[in-house]
Amino acid sequence: MKVYAIDGITPVVDPTAYVHPTAVLIGDVIVGPRCYVGPAACLRGDFGRLILKEGANIQDTCVMHGFPNSDTVVEEDGHIGHGAVLHGCTIKKNALVGMNAVIMDGAVVGESSIVAAMGFVKAKFEVPDRTLVAGSPAKVIRELSEGEISWKSAGTRQYQDLAVRSLNTMEEVDALTEVEPDRKRLSIDVEEVIPLYKLKEQQANKGE
Repeated sequence: MKVYAIDGITPVVDPTAYVHPTAVLIGDVIVGPRCYVGPAACLRGDFGRLILKEGANIQDTCVMHGFPNSDTVVEEDGHIGHGAVLHGCTIKKNALVGMNAVIMDGAVVGESSIVAAMGFVKAKFEVPDRTLVAGSPAKVIRELSEGEISWKSAGTRQYQDLAVRSLNTMEEVDALTEVEPDRKRLSIDVEEVIPLYKLKEQQANKGE
């Protein structure tokens, strides 16, 4: 990882967290236990404090930043999808921010809620607990089902497992020049982690 102190303040990374070598951490950044920070993520704590609490993940090319004297926080088991931007906001416990969504200053994404991909949550907007919001600006669509919340939690557990896998096995190597015979596949339990549309198809087939 690329880690930089500024004004005498150095980022903190718990030993059980995984931060990819291409991620950038600057200044007042606190990465808690069992967190995952993906490739090319930028956590720029040169104005306000950035906090990832236990079990949170912030994925590839995400950006965290904030105004002076502000905290940008992802609480326990928060799940920030590829390319999202968090600025001076709070993501509550077990919430999910979809890919390429933007969460603005003073906004709060409620516990176990989901911001749909490409959503824009305007400044000071409060997403109620256990709801789905979508659009630009984001609006409440509906309450989430227990199945959808369980699906989200299962995906977050996979990222917590990925932090462990990465700490134990990730290494920089040279690419192979051809595919090996009988090339093995990654061994991951996919029963509980499937695209949401497939979950809905399964539920429809069961009449749920």
